Amino acid sequence: MPASRYISIAAAVLAAVLCAAIRRPSACCVILAVCALVLLAVNIISGIRLKRRMIALTDYMTAVQDDLTLPDIRQSEEGELGILQSEVYKVVALLREKYSAEKGQKLYMSDMLSDISHQIKTPLTAIGLMTELLEQPGLADEKRLEYAEKIDSQVTRITWLIRNLLTLSQLEAGVLTMKRERIDFDEISQRMNEPLGIMAEVRGVELTFVKDGDVTLFCDRHWFSEAVMNIIKNCIEHTPAGGYVKVQAESNSIYTQLTIRDNGSGIAEKDLPHIFERFYKAENSSAQSVGIGLALAKQIIGAHDGTVEAVSRKGDGTLFTIKLYRTSE
Repeated sequence: MPASRYISIAAAVLAAVLCAAIRRPSACCVILAVCALVLLAVNIISGIRLKRRMIALTDYMTAVQDDLTLPDIRQSEEGELGILQSEVYKVVALLREKYSAEKGQKLYMSDMLSDISHQIKTPLTAIGLMTELLEQPGLADEKRLEYAEKIDSQVTRITWLIRNLLTLSQLEAGVLTMKRERIDFDEISQRMNEPLGIMAEVRGVELTFVKDGDVTLFCDRHWFSEAVMNIIKNCIEHTPAGGYVKVQAESNSIYTQLTIRDNGSGIAEKDLPHIFERFYKAENSSAQSVGIGLALAKQIIGAHDGTVEAVSRKGDGTLFTIKLYRTSE
């Protein structure tokens, strides 16, 4: 209840008590007149204060509307208007949060479209050039076949790029669900060794999978394999002939850990903090690299409530450590 109302009630009660005690008409008239003047003054003052507070509230809402700023909530007064100002503050804060989220999503989509456009531009240009070459009259059959194979290779590259970018965007938006189940490490390692073993053999790199005791993983069979394979593939690509890539698994009461170690070229100190960023290419990246594999791996492992870290020094190889915590089981 506003203070002015308390004053009005107190003045009225006091006047009634005095009139009852004095019981003289002339004195009672004077008391009532004074009481009326007090009530009038209180109402005038209350009206002025109410007008000032309404102006302040209007200025507050105008400031919010103009530049989405939020004046200090501690400046709000008590009473119904103070409650109204507090509610306005809450609504504006909620709307600003939604506005920021929407703006961030639009910026993200803009960046994603820009990245896709940039990454696809090169293979599309190559396809266009080779298509023009195929149109040349009298082109030898060998050259025609060569250009056709290169076009097919570029189309495959574009398809792979778009698929991985869409997967990455779904992971970052949190809309891709991981279907987790208990899987033995031997099954996962066999699943990964089939395609990667051939790649390692061609490059002259020894790829091994070992485990310390019985190791089971609580993960999505397809996506977790995809994440680990991206990391192993990166290690193979940066390990010279005669080198090795070793994948080791072990479990404890807190987490299951996979370590992927190579004795390859390593990662420069300036590149190491950025290797899991989308489209980041380190100085020793191949010309065909687009910088998606490790970013995708990190997002997939994060979707499993896990972590992945890298320790490396240029020329001394790299160690990736993946941890899947048992709290997610």
